[in-house]
Amino acid sequence: MAHLLSKERIVAKPDFNRWLIAPAALGIHLCIGSVYAWSLFNPALIKRIGVVTSAADDWTLKSVVWIFTVAIVFLGLSAALAGKWLEQVGPRMVGVVSAACWSGGFILGGIGILTGQLWLLYGGYGVIGGTGLGLGYVSPVSTLIRWFPDRRGMATGIAIMGFGGGAMLAKPLIGGLLEHYYRAADYLGTTESVALVTEHGRRFAHVGGQLREVVIVGANEVSAMVKPGLQGVYAAGTGTVGVAETFFTLAVIYFVVMLGAAFAYRVPAAGWRPTGWEPPPENAADGKMITQHDVDIDEALKTPQFYRLWVMLCFNVTAGIGVLAVAQTMITEIFGTTLPKIVNAEFAATYVLMVSLFNMLGRFLWASASDYLGRRTTYWIFFGLGILLYCSIPFVAAQVSARPSVLWLVLFYVATLTIFTMYGGGFATIPAYLADMFGTRFVGGIHGRLLTAWSTAGVLGPLAITSLRENAVTRAINELVSKIDPNQFQTKFGAGLEQLDILVKAKTVTIAKLMEIAPSGTLDPTPSLYNQTMILMAALLFIALLANAGMRPVDPKHHLKD
Repeated sequence: MAHLLSKERIVAKPDFNRWLIAPAALGIHLCIGSVYAWSLFNPALIKRIGVVTSAADDWTLKSVVWIFTVAIVFLGLSAALAGKWLEQVGPRMVGVVSAACWSGGFILGGIGILTGQLWLLYGGYGVIGGTGLGLGYVSPVSTLIRWFPDRRGMATGIAIMGFGGGAMLAKPLIGGLLEHYYRAADYLGTTESVALVTEHGRRFAHVGGQLREVVIVGANEVSAMVKPGLQGVYAAGTGTVGVAETFFTLAVIYFVVMLGAAFAYRVPAAGWRPTGWEPPPENAADGKMITQHDVDIDEALKTPQFYRLWVMLCFNVTAGIGVLAVAQTMITEIFGTTLPKIVNAEFAATYVLMVSLFNMLGRFLWASASDYLGRRTTYWIFFGLGILLYCSIPFVAAQVSARPSVLWLVLFYVATLTIFTMYGGGFATIPAYLADMFGTRFVGGIHGRLLTAWSTAGVLGPLAITSLRENAVTRAINELVSKIDPNQFQTKFGAGLEQLDILVKAKTVTIAKLMEIAPSGTLDPTPSLYNQTMILMAALLFIALLANAGMRPVDPKHHLKD
């Protein structure tokens, strides 16, 4: 088996068509790129017990978003550690191991969902699956750069386009599987027809002579159900959201596709060049800073260029990845209460599809454009325009809350989808930027080391967006409660204001439920929950812009001696 997967076994013959590598690279990246569709699982995972809405013992949004974070962290760590291994054993070996890890992560994660063991979901999908992500990410990139030295940006764009488009293909697949396996909780009746009791912040009902825990779906929460149903009382712990079954099915599909793609890999023979192609002049006068020298993996870490590129990748990813992790939840919260007839669960899921589409297109288009604009100029555009667009989102949220209109939804769509073209473009262009700075010989290993910036961003982005959102929710609830009649509160929730913290913790009190009894004219604070996050992301892009401004060619003392 080791011989079958070895690097020597996959050296291409002289007449090999280099374009055949592109489908193999796309195959693996489309599979592992489904990690970007993680937000599709969020609405179901936070209703694992309640099914129609969150029960007291259901996992929180913050806890399940962190699974995505762990996967991204291990993506970067495994890519960094496997860089030299990739150069030694070749992309086929790495691709096969990636397939086993990514699919195995889904299987362990599904077991964790069935048993209610969150740590298994973290260890399976997050750690093992994340390791598969990193191995699968770097193997096609370095291979394509070697096959396309004349079109570095386009080559990396082809491979990484697949990673961005993975969520686009995963959306209908995951959505269809969740719908197929979904079974709603048992409906008990309206709140008026069921005798409800509140104990320790939880809601219970007398059913068949027994006190059973229940969940209540209010008027403002119907549109957020996995499948829209009736308002009223449902029995907790009945039905299924279908996530575990979906995980098991995806594991089989991804393993088959990735294994086939890994066996299609070939590497060029030593000294191979495209017919008629000659390397461009060293650091030409057009400012593109393309070197013809190579820098060793370890030596690259001694240059300031590596750390400037690290900062650029880290902050560009931080600004986008947190939003990606909660994309479906965010658009629902900003527009779901103000434009409920338009922004329902299906609309939000379609938004995730559009995010993936523009993320994918941005990877190919921006990376290809960088071959003509130069990598440094391309990043000037990413950061300068990105700052303006992130700052526009709080403005849109304020306007839609005060004066609901489809116009604000359109502006939000245009701003965020443009952001995601540049987010994807940043990923696709960075390997070519590395090849320009450090040469192509060790670009796979250097790229792997640089992806630790992605790991860092995988923590910073979701941490920022979930923590700031959580603080915003707490402030919003306290402000709403201060405007509500205590007697109305008692009638609505079966407990007094003195139990507010317990009721919030048990998910009995939410912003949506408080708005049902808030005084007429009270503005819903939900659309503004992400304002602070957007301003923070704009600030991070400004730091990245400064790092790009200082990029210069690598000092010749770091070049590999012939």
